[in-house]
Amino acid sequence: MTDPFASFDASLSFADVEPGENQRWTTWPAVTPSERGPEPWPSWVVTSAGAVDTELGILKTGKEADVFLIERAVPDDPSQRTLLAAKRYRGSEHSSFHRSSIYTEGRRTRNSRDGRALAKKTGFGREVAAAQWSFAEFEALCRMWTLGAPVPYPVQVSGTELLMEFIGTGGAAAPRLAQFRGDRDELTDLFRQVVDLMHVFAGAGFAHGDLSPYNLLVHSGRVRVIDLPQIVDVIANPQGFDLLHRDCVNMCDWFARHRVDADAEALFAELVAATCG
Repeated sequence: MTDPFASFDASLSFADVEPGENQRWTTWPAVTPSERGPEPWPSWVVTSAGAVDTELGILKTGKEADVFLIERAVPDDPSQRTLLAAKRYRGSEHSSFHRSSIYTEGRRTRNSRDGRALAKKTGFGREVAAAQWSFAEFEALCRMWTLGAPVPYPVQVSGTELLMEFIGTGGAAAPRLAQFRGDRDELTDLFRQVVDLMHVFAGAGFAHGDLSPYNLLVHSGRVRVIDLPQIVDVIANPQGFDLLHRDCVNMCDWFARHRVDADAEALFAELVAATCG
């Protein structure tokens, strides 16, 4: 990976320097405390106002959002550099949020104007929808991180962009569970980890809502769950238990196909008890 700060002159002050191509000044100072991740912040989080964000490439494209690799670093200070994943939800030019109602039942909009715009499906309404999904995912990550669930640390959210911990080695993202090739013992251990994380969610009254081998990463033998904008309050959402059951079936069916003992109905019963207990 080339050094994105190679063109910076260390003899100049920050006031004399402008970020180069695919760079911007850090957005950390511009967000409010409620838009920053839970404290204490991990030691790798760069909070300096003199940091620069450099876009290094795209990690994933999706129907609702694209994920980019960002390096946030203070020029000429190797101790203040970190890689982040920037998830950017699409706005008014994209209208794939039609399926969101199944997940958003039981949620409230931030204000009445936003609610009216969402209901009318105006261009502004779609912008509101995109921002609501980014904030919903940020809030879900904050909650689950605090509870000890294996999620990426949420660094900050600003409008339709969510910055979070990058899970991978160097600039290469960790593989998805669907891509994992291991023996039965390794897969059995991963299944145990998935069950544990589902219990953390259920114990707090939530289901992932769209859990599959494609939104679970495997990094250094550990499972990390991603893509949380649709997190479901199992009790408040009329379809909450159906979505929880679907999560169980999706995961157990995949592991069973890979010769791991996995019973979806037994797992569902466990999680219902955890949710209602």
